[in-house]
Amino acid sequence: MNKVDKLTTVFWDFDGTLVNTNDVILGSFQATYKHYLGEEKPVEYLTRFFGEPLTVTMEREFPDIDPKGPIEYYRAYQRENAENMVKVIPGIPELIKELDRLGIRQYIVTSRTRESTLRYLNMFDMAGYFIDMVSCDDDVKPKPDADPALKALAKAGCGKDQVMMIGDGLYDIKCANGAEIPSCLVGWRITGDTNDRVGNATWDYYTETVQDLRDLLIELMGE
Repeated sequence: MNKVDKLTTVFWDFDGTLVNTNDVILGSFQATYKHYLGEEKPVEYLTRFFGEPLTVTMEREFPDIDPKGPIEYYRAYQRENAENMVKVIPGIPELIKELDRLGIRQYIVTSRTRESTLRYLNMFDMAGYFIDMVSCDDDVKPKPDADPALKALAKAGCGKDQVMMIGDGLYDIKCANGAEIPSCLVGWRITGDTNDRVGNATWDYYTETVQDLRDLLIELMGE
C-alpha cells in the first residue's frame, strides 16, 4: 500500500473523474459499431475497456479495418455531440478551485488527446487550474502502464508520498500502482473491473462522493 505523507500534488484522470463523458463515449462507440458492423454492443461490454487507449480498442474491435477509419468516425461523433452530451461532475469545479486556492498543484493524466481534453476543460472554465497534463499525445506507454504517472511525476518534481492519483477506473489505479504512488478510486464510476490487464489493481483510498474526496484531500494536506 502507498500512503500520502503530506499532499502537495494531485494527478487527475479526466474521463469519468472530472467530466462525465460517459454518454458521449458510449454514443461514439455505438455509432462506430453500427456504421462498420451494422450492430450496437451492450453497455456492459463497452465499459470493460473504458480508459483504454482508443487505438488499442479500435485495432482489437475492428481487426479487418484500418483503425484510422473507426478512430476518425468515433472522434467526429464526439465533436458533433459533445456540447449536448458532456457534463461536468457536480461539485468538481468547486473542488478544483478550492484546491488551487489552497496551493495544491494539479495535473491531468489521461488517455485522451490534449486537444480534446482542453476543449472540454474550456467548456467548464477549468483549464486554468491545471499546471500541465500527460495525454496520449506524449511519448509514453498508455495506462495501465506506469509510464504516464512517471511522466507526470517528472513534470511535477514532487515526492511519491506527496501526490495522489485520482481516477474512476482500474486503468488509473494500475498506472499508479506501477509508479508506486498513492491512488484513490472514486465512487461515481461506471467502468468495468473485468479486464485481465488491471485485475490485480489495488487502490489506497476510496471515496464515494465529491464531498468525501474533498474531505480526504484536505485531511491529507494536514490542514
